[in-house]
Amino acid sequence: MRARLAANAEVYPVKAEGIELFAVGGFLSDGECAQLCAMIDAIAKPSALHELDYASGYRTSYSGDLDPRDDLVAGISRRIDALLGIAPEFGEPVQGQRYLPGQQFKPHNDWFYTSEGYWPQEEARGGQRSWTAMAYCNAVEAGGATEFVAAGIQIEPKPGVLLVWNNALPDGRPNEATLHAGLPVERGAKYIITKWYRTRAWR
Repeated sequence: MRARLAANAEVYPVKAEGIELFAVGGFLSDGECAQLCAMIDAIAKPSALHELDYASGYRTSYSGDLDPRDDLVAGISRRIDALLGIAPEFGEPVQGQRYLPGQQFKPHNDWFYTSEGYWPQEEARGGQRSWTAMAYCNAVEAGGATEFVAAGIQIEPKPGVLLVWNNALPDGRPNEATLHAGLPVERGAKYIITKWYRTRAWR
């Protein structure tokens, strides 16, 4: 997969210490972005984490899984699979997220902590998360950047741009360098979609 991305002229490698981070401009069209924003509005509920609820203030976005049977969602999901060269059965459903002013996702990793009580369930339904694919669906008036904390870089939301990064190292261990945050939106709103990939077929 790494060689596949490196050989694709449309994929831009982003310099980030310890992270295999790639960006693809124009992955989503303006029309697709608009439709996705409307879909996210229709299904968004307060976001939660395995060990923390919305009231904790750690993740204050609204989110929800998009309908995998919808033609637009299914088509985008297949395009991400094809770009990465990962079999569809390893991917989780595409999730949509919306951040309004003041909302954020504090520094976190997308991989699972195997010491936590939720791990046996996640191990049984696909194992560790190996890669993340995340696309921005709109222009944010102010704020809302994605910050890779350990690497010391921030990426501003740009409509249609897809980011891809490795949650696991080549030997399968979690990549500690992928600690990242969705910084607070200051004005406007931020809409994104995310698709996570597992080390085994997702159930």
